[in-house]
Amino acid sequence: MTAKQNQLEITKPDDWHLHIRDSEIMKAVLPATYRWAARAIIMPNLVPPILTGADARSYASKIKGGIESGVEFEPLLTLYLTQDTQADDVVASYQQGIIKAVKLYPAGATTNSHNGVTDIKKLYPVLAEMSDAAIPLLIHGEVTDPEIDIFDREAVFIEQILQPLRRELPNLRIVMEHITTKQAASYVLNESQNLGATITPHHLILNRNVMLSGAIRPHYYCLPILKRETHRLALIDAATKGDKRFFLGTDSAPHLDGAKIDVCGCAGVFNATFAVEILAQLFDNLGALNNLEGFVSLHGADFYELPYNKEKLTLFKSDTTLEMPKTLQTEDGNITLFDPRMPVYWQILK
Repeated sequence: MTAKQNQLEITKPDDWHLHIRDSEIMKAVLPATYRWAARAIIMPNLVPPILTGADARSYASKIKGGIESGVEFEPLLTLYLTQDTQADDVVASYQQGIIKAVKLYPAGATTNSHNGVTDIKKLYPVLAEMSDAAIPLLIHGEVTDPEIDIFDREAVFIEQILQPLRRELPNLRIVMEHITTKQAASYVLNESQNLGATITPHHLILNRNVMLSGAIRPHYYCLPILKRETHRLALIDAATKGDKRFFLGTDSAPHLDGAKIDVCGCAGVFNATFAVEILAQLFDNLGALNNLEGFVSLHGADFYELPYNKEKLTLFKSDTTLEMPKTLQTEDGNITLFDPRMPVYWQILK
């Protein structure tokens, strides 16, 4: 990282947790990411989901067909773990370079997760083969027991699911995706190996008040849900102190406005467009700009054992606030962009 007055040059970032959907929405949202990211881990919870290496190869082809000519952007595919996942296909897909990881959704935890895992212990043999092959497991870490309060589901998952899994398979490489609680941050900090965590811009910037206080604001509804301020502060501390176990995963999850503003509104925040500028402002506000490059560009590559991007990204701090449009227009309808509810002065130098 090099810094001049009001200017910052960093290794080009990556996004280690991204939803781009399919078809026309995918084509519309892809540029929001590849304007600043060189690579992204792509989530597999489509309809139908990406279950096999053949599915991942086909999806990768679609993604690459939606990338503008001359743009260098590498989609890193994942498989959707189910009770029927075959270890041979997972290992072969990884060794052939088709996928970079496998995603565990507890059944019913989030959008398009109904095909997810219902009994993780029955999958221990598959996970053991993944451990032997050094294949990362990406975990949406929430229990789905209706008796557990939605704000406690991450903490309960750590106790009931994650800790027994790591005792059984200590060498399995795991990413706790989009952590939202001080319990999750503390758990990662107290583990010495084979564990990382992604953190989203919206969980770093907002607490649950913005979603629920005074009015219900559906465009801030996401899963895992926004938590109270004490949890946000724990995430801030984890992300900005330079600890290599924490790295950027936007969990940018676009939904058409009609699906968000509905009697059963979808969970997801579309934050990809200005994620880096927003994070630069946040780190600047906290006096932590020197640790921005690690969080957005280096730590994730280290965990996935990939080289750093050779290209650089330059940001500058303007005297005027960044103008962020409210919506992205697609052929299927509008998608509302994430509003960080704070002034942003940092911009990407074209």
